[in-house]
Amino acid sequence: MNPVPELAPHLKQLRLSGILDSLEARNRQAIEGKLAYTEFLSLLIQDEVARRDQKKFDLRLRRAAFRAGKTLEGFDFSRLPNLNRALVHDLATGRYLAEKAPVLIVGPCGTGKSHLAQALGHCAVRQGADVLFTTQAQLCASLTAARAVGTAERKLATLARVPLLIIDDFGLKPMRPPADEDFHDLIAERYEQAATIVTSNLDFTEWDQAFPANRLLAAATLDRLRHNAYCLTLDGASYRAPKLAPAASKSAPAKQVKSTEF
Repeated sequence: MNPVPELAPHLKQLRLSGILDSLEARNRQAIEGKLAYTEFLSLLIQDEVARRDQKKFDLRLRRAAFRAGKTLEGFDFSRLPNLNRALVHDLATGRYLAEKAPVLIVGPCGTGKSHLAQALGHCAVRQGADVLFTTQAQLCASLTAARAVGTAERKLATLARVPLLIIDDFGLKPMRPPADEDFHDLIAERYEQAATIVTSNLDFTEWDQAFPANRLLAAATLDRLRHNAYCLTLDGASYRAPKLAPAASKSAPAKQVKSTEF
């Protein structure tokens, strides 16, 4: 007798329909291995927990809005011999999340700042944290749009609650009012309440250039970002260096270009 047709509606009612995916295989395993009923039940429950964990992980990964599958395993440390690897691996444990501390990553274009930030974000997702990846430009645009429709406070509150907010390309474009004020308000709300990762092409001493219209606002914002922050400097060759064309063979005859008169 096949019990699945009778079990299916009850499992759905209990929101355990995922068990149906492995029920047949586990039932066969139990028969062949002469497992006790409790062992069989334990296997089914473990399968359900694993499915739910994977579903949560996939959902967090989609919500994070990473640009690509950038992970720490795929990061090329050999290109950055001066990078503090010990600190990177320490950050990968997620300790800064519990500390609600900022992580600031600077370096020239193409050195892997975005990759490293997203890799730390992936680690956080694996550890069960909600993450949001965005650029400074996208972040300011979303706050400006919310302000235009009267939902700025709600948007700010939502962003302030994200356990890990990753802001890429800080200072790439100077912020003008009211974007600079919105950015300050967000950092102030997150200060010592949630972890924030910021990447920038600017040196730390140049970060005030992102606030050309209000130096006082710059000082207040950066003071909060730098307090108890972990700092990483990436200094090496760009990953985006153009590939050189293969050298032409000296023995190959030169191609004749035909001219055409018009």
